[in-house]
Amino acid sequence: MHKRLAFIDTLRGIAVLCVLVQHVLEQIVLTGQTGAAEGMLHGLIGYYFNFGRFGVVLFFFVSGFVVPYSFPDSAAPVRDFAVSRFFRLYPMYWLSIILALAILPATEAKVFPVWQVLVNLTMFQNVIGLPNMVVAHWTLAIELIFYIGCVVLFATGLLRRSTAVFAIVIAISCAGIIMPMLFEQRAVSRLLEVVLNLDAMLIGKITRDTVMGRKLRWWHVAICLGLYSAFALVIFKRLYGADYQGNFFYSYSIASAYVAAGITFVTFACYGDRLAWRGLTFIGMISYSVYLMQVYALAVAVHYFGAGSNLPQWTLFAVGVFSVTVLMSWASYYAVEKPAAAFGRTYRSRRSAGAEAMPVPERGVA
Repeated sequence: MHKRLAFIDTLRGIAVLCVLVQHVLEQIVLTGQTGAAEGMLHGLIGYYFNFGRFGVVLFFFVSGFVVPYSFPDSAAPVRDFAVSRFFRLYPMYWLSIILALAILPATEAKVFPVWQVLVNLTMFQNVIGLPNMVVAHWTLAIELIFYIGCVVLFATGLLRRSTAVFAIVIAISCAGIIMPMLFEQRAVSRLLEVVLNLDAMLIGKITRDTVMGRKLRWWHVAICLGLYSAFALVIFKRLYGADYQGNFFYSYSIASAYVAAGITFVTFACYGDRLAWRGLTFIGMISYSVYLMQVYALAVAVHYFGAGSNLPQWTLFAVGVFSVTVLMSWASYYAVEKPAAAFGRTYRSRRSAGAEAMPVPERGVA
């Protein structure tokens, strides 16, 4: 198949807009000028639901649906997969680093030592415990870990064995539920939070194997989603307790976002393109650029204009940030992201008659 899956782009559009909504509303609440609306706004994004985490986890599910099928039927599928992923992620990411150096020192008074910049260029800073230049970049380390995991599963032949992946999800989900009860160390819980995100990605693959591959049944998905939800509830209660980050968020808001993301993803996968919305597919197509560019549009808007102190001003602030983000993302997508991804595909090795690889995914959805 050589067309985009419209419902996947719709999910990406929903995901990145939820991240943007969370960040915009956080800025409005943090101004301290929300007055009578404080309780409602703070409750909406902090106590009951975290739109940002919902969006991020929805991206993780989508990655699991797409990435494991990005190994081409070629003479060197692992190499070709790595090259494709590199050009898919790094050029836009490096543009984001350049913008961070150009914008954030002036708007947020941030100082970036040379060592931090050099380490961040690798995208592995979170993996080795060093700080991100931009907080939102933490999700990219999870993606990289998943890519490495896919390579290992592919090399061992497990990636094409749906029942093996199902067993892996069951094992890590059960471990994630039990281990917080046995080990109280925060480091263990932090590691399990990473595992939970990888769990979501693997469930994305299981869902695809059910919907498109017909290798599994819906009860496989239901069991995985149930254990994953229990995993999320347990780990965030242990990790954050009642609240964290200065009482701004409640642990329930994070756990509910994870559970809702899983339900939303499976629902869309079940109905497919019948739930696609053309208005969101465009945003989904440029969603990686939107995710990276929204940081800078928001930083400039807050620094030079402020978030406002009443509903009309908040609305103008939100519309302005959204409009500038989409404009920047549209430009960067066509100037950097799309050409880089196309360039990466030119390095694909010739097809090997005896090569054993995963089916090539729909063009453009990876």
